[in-house]
Amino acid sequence: MARSTTDDTTGQGNRNNDQGTKMPPSDPSQTNGNGPAVKTVGYIGLGNAGYSMASNLPKAGYHLVVHDTDSTKAQRAASEWKNTTASQGKPEAFADCDVLITMLPQGKIVREVLLGSNGIAPALKKGTIIVETSSSSPFDTIALGKELEEKHQLQLVDSPITQTYMHATDAGESTLLVGCSPDAPAYATVKPVLQCMAGYIFPMGKLGNGHAMKTLNNYIMASSICALSDSLAVGQKYGLDPQTMIDALNVGTGVCFPTLDTFRRDGITGRYNSGFGLALLVKDLGITREFMEHNGFQTELPALTERYLGEALKEVEGDADHTKCLVGWEKRAGVKLRRTGKVEDIPTEDFEHRLKGLNRSA
Repeated sequence: MARSTTDDTTGQGNRNNDQGTKMPPSDPSQTNGNGPAVKTVGYIGLGNAGYSMASNLPKAGYHLVVHDTDSTKAQRAASEWKNTTASQGKPEAFADCDVLITMLPQGKIVREVLLGSNGIAPALKKGTIIVETSSSSPFDTIALGKELEEKHQLQLVDSPITQTYMHATDAGESTLLVGCSPDAPAYATVKPVLQCMAGYIFPMGKLGNGHAMKTLNNYIMASSICALSDSLAVGQKYGLDPQTMIDALNVGTGVCFPTLDTFRRDGITGRYNSGFGLALLVKDLGITREFMEHNGFQTELPALTERYLGEALKEVEGDADHTKCLVGWEKRAGVKLRRTGKVEDIPTEDFEHRLKGLNRSA
């Protein structure tokens, strides 16, 4: 009962407003706002999510300049997509970009790509808007934005990604959490570009707010992963079947993203192929812990989830999928979870209530 990525459930509800829309502009000179026209977009980072998200931009008529540390990915994009050019590793290739999007593993890498020894920022024209979509510290994002503006007259907007289902990025159905006011000129400029890649767009306020929301989103997801892993391990020890447990949870009050999607499809099947690494999740929890401490809020849960998932990471390869954390729980519990050979698609109607519950009025 894993949800098929071909199910068209994200079309349910009111999406044609500032907080949720799918329709890209038919002409990149039309912005659906008061911002200047965007014609050329740069995209850095063609990994699991980046490649599929970037592919939506030339379809909407934008000229695209792409780069990845794996140059074959950039060359592949340039050969497969219309209006797309590979940067060949040259910062000056992005000189004409109106908007530059970064999709990288973490904030430190974003800083290096923009302001390092071979950084792209000096090559960008003044006024270019940089959209940063990774999971980063909101405080580092604010500092980076200030430096980019003071040194190069560039504007930074954080816009990290989450999803209603894994691989929603493949269909341009991701959710973007934008650290920018919906009334800001920068938002009017980048909104049509973001609409090409997302099913839902939420302006969260000032710079850094998008990353603040993302770290809280991942914290909630990680907490549910730890509770689910505890439950599957001890449940089987007691005599419960893991597959039946998840089936029951999905129509009960214990339902959560891991039960509906990742741990149903990639965890208890032993596939461990959701596309999101365990090391990245542990990194994100470090950001959450720092975020809580910065705001003077005392809670032990972020450090606890970071510790449990960090211990699980030590039991698997460094690039393991986050669903493989179950191996760590199996070792702690002294049990080998029964694997499910095949999972079925969750019916579309079982997802509709999630989307209908969104309050997306402008």
